[in-house]
Amino acid sequence: MEIWLLLAVLGIFTYIILKRSVANMTKTPLGLIWLVMMTPAIIWSVWWLVYGEDQPIPPLLLIGPFVLCPLLYWWLISIGRPQKEKSQSQQVPLQASLSDNNINLESETNQLSEDSAKVRPITPSEEKVLRDCFPWGIYYLQQIDYRPQAILCRGKLRAVPEDAYNTVKVNVEKEFGDRFLVLFQESLQGQPFFALVTNPWAKNENQNDAKSEKLTRPGLALALLIITLFTTTVMGAELSGVTSEQLEGDLSLLLQGLPYSLGIITVLGIHELSHYLTAVRYKIRVTLPYFIPIPFFLGTFGAFISMRSPVPNRKALFDVAIAGPWGGVIATIPLLFWGLSLSETVPIDPKVSSLLNFESLNPRFSCLLAVIAKFALGSNLEAGQAIHLHPLAVAGYVGLIVTALNLMPVGQLDGGHMIHAMFGQKTAIVIGQLTRILMICLAVIQPEFLLWAIILLLMPINDQPALNDVTELDNRRDFIGLLSLALLLLILLPLPSAIAQLLNI
Repeated sequence: MEIWLLLAVLGIFTYIILKRSVANMTKTPLGLIWLVMMTPAIIWSVWWLVYGEDQPIPPLLLIGPFVLCPLLYWWLISIGRPQKEKSQSQQVPLQASLSDNNINLESETNQLSEDSAKVRPITPSEEKVLRDCFPWGIYYLQQIDYRPQAILCRGKLRAVPEDAYNTVKVNVEKEFGDRFLVLFQESLQGQPFFALVTNPWAKNENQNDAKSEKLTRPGLALALLIITLFTTTVMGAELSGVTSEQLEGDLSLLLQGLPYSLGIITVLGIHELSHYLTAVRYKIRVTLPYFIPIPFFLGTFGAFISMRSPVPNRKALFDVAIAGPWGGVIATIPLLFWGLSLSETVPIDPKVSSLLNFESLNPRFSCLLAVIAKFALGSNLEAGQAIHLHPLAVAGYVGLIVTALNLMPVGQLDGGHMIHAMFGQKTAIVIGQLTRILMICLAVIQPEFLLWAIILLLMPINDQPALNDVTELDNRRDFIGLLSLALLLLILLPLPSAIAQLLNI
């Protein structure tokens, strides 16, 4: 039954990602694309159901779906794209889209089609004014190209990137008001260029619309929090050994689920509030944190916030991204230590190695978890022993897993934002692809990471660029980024045998 519950959760998560990422890109039925992406998980679930988890999956059946399904996935998306969109994407590779109020400016080429050359969102006199916005000592403007959704201004950078962006931005706003958003990015050849796109938040006769839009819906956020508190409390009571029959006879037994419930909500809440408060500090339009309740498994599918305006620069992108994992892990470690100190040690069951086996969890699969467990349990945890997790320890353990997943340097995960801010978008895409491949290899060796590999495979590989996507981070933020990657490795990598012998675990 647990396999089918995980499959259901994965199916819901997959559908949400596909609906947000590819629904507007193709006319191919979303259900068909969803079925293709779910095929590997369905095949493996059926195998485990028929032959059991002890029977290894044949290599061809394990690796084959990973190879064929992504190819079929991209083919289905490609054949469903409108012909007009296909021709435009071939002629004009640069796209500046403002769907969902997120700006995505992809790579550009120097070849213009006849149609794009006719696009002139500004008059010749306005073009002269625009050229004057680029002081030759700051950014020597050489060429202006017109695209259907953007004006590209190419030239040579002659000043510090941050000074160049601020100067040009101020000049453009002085001449054109809030008509355009000014983007500063790098081409595939590493040459900085400016792009002007229509500002969807420009003031007009309905200038109060943006202000009247309710981003923060405290009623909805509170309702979801209360529902999640209930679902996690029920699951926490089950983790405490309370059966559904006992719960129906005595509702006061729900109180036994509060340690888990309050713990998991604290960890997830602090994670998302850290994102939210940092975004507010940078004056980014952002929603309140919303919890996702589910009536099974862990009682919740996490929480999220949604940013509704562009990130101003890579510094802000880094700070907003990194605030969540570090805020979450700072709350997680004390709760995990406390919960582990209340837990009991049991003999390791060699037949069960699931990372979600809360009744007999082998902590040695994670270096950080093993060290915390040893300090919490002391001499009670020795070699050959596992841990029967207390419900509070389950909350802390889940918080640790959530932190690791979010720190994965892929696409729009927190780690993907972080890598993008540190190394730039082009390098971040390469790192994201390598991470996907490594996670697939890890899933072959350790099947428990199969769900992670599928999630990363579904995750869009590119991240949304900041308005000023050229100015690099300072050394302090680079160090924090490297420290975050080290934290990810400490959570993912197993405890080395030498350290295990030293700690006698």
